Amino acid sequence: MSEMLRAPAEVKYADELDYLESVDTGPKPYSWRLSPRMIRLFVLGSERADGLDREIPQKWFGDRSFVERSIVTLASDRGLLLIGDPGTGKSWLAELLSAAICRNSTLVVQGTAGTTEDHIKYSWNVSMVIAKGQSRESMIPSPIMTAMEQGVIGRFEELTRSTSDVQDALISILSEKYVSIPELNDDNIVFAKPGFSIIATANSRDRGVNDLSSALKRRFNFVRIPVVTNKRSEAEIVRFRTEELLRRHHVELEVPPTLLDILLQSFADLRAAATSATSDDEKLESALSTAEQIGVLEDAILHSQFFGDRTLRAGTLAGSLVGSLARRSPEDLAILNKYLHAVVEPRAKQDGGEWNDFLDGGRQTIAALS
Repeated sequence: MSEMLRAPAEVKYADELDYLESVDTGPKPYSWRLSPRMIRLFVLGSERADGLDREIPQKWFGDRSFVERSIVTLASDRGLLLIGDPGTGKSWLAELLSAAICRNSTLVVQGTAGTTEDHIKYSWNVSMVIAKGQSRESMIPSPIMTAMEQGVIGRFEELTRSTSDVQDALISILSEKYVSIPELNDDNIVFAKPGFSIIATANSRDRGVNDLSSALKRRFNFVRIPVVTNKRSEAEIVRFRTEELLRRHHVELEVPPTLLDILLQSFADLRAAATSATSDDEKLESALSTAEQIGVLEDAILHSQFFGDRTLRAGTLAGSLVGSLARRSPEDLAILNKYLHAVVEPRAKQDGGEWNDFLDGGRQTIAALS
């Protein structure tokens, strides 16, 4: 694990999964490694009422019903589609569910405009085909086909980014639960084993890029993951993910609660401004997601670690926020400057303290980028 830049969930939480498997007495669908109740506990964390002799920390922060509906869907014959805005934790939830169900979250296809049908079915090892002809040995199964053969979960990221012919190929896999290999005469069908399913994710902001057909929609259960609006929940998410990132970088630096409050309040203010905007030119290009908050905080912490005095300060946080969110010039810079002048400046005059430093840091970064 120390040699991995980012360990998959089944490796990172192997000890927890081993423990839960050892105490799990609940019914398990198919060849699942954990029962549905234990999977929910692994994702959402344990409580005293669960009666475990060790604590299982919460890993995904969201409504309990979303996790339960996702688990129930995967226990059926339908695929699971997690849909929501960027940064709502769709991919992380998909990874956790795959890790808990089958201890393998790495059978992933990334949907892009360049994704082809071969990426979800199979391709060929050209040198082996030339030497020995087409056979099962010279075939390269896709992650989805491998999941079918093993009876485990396959994942498809950003489904709506892939073209219609790729989406159509998924319809037969989800319906028939097998893939035909017409190039072979014998052993030319791969049947899905019990336990196979697909977790797909889709960005709600990609609507209109490659809309899903009605036929494909019928083969998925939709679970819509909303943007986190509760300040306390969002603080927990930002703190949890930031601590993980800092451990990965071997950085020991505390995030003062006052600065975390400033970050959360700033994003809340900017979201409110985006909601009331009358045109796209008055909105930041950024989605202002929780994931982007985490990126802003991580950037500020690493800057303080490497180029500061290893103390996170409000000015550094403001510089990181402006630098991360100002993607268009001059539009985004103008929006952020207006925010500093109309919202942060009055707040700094009223509350003083860290808000003054935050205001100065933001203005300096805008001046440098202008």
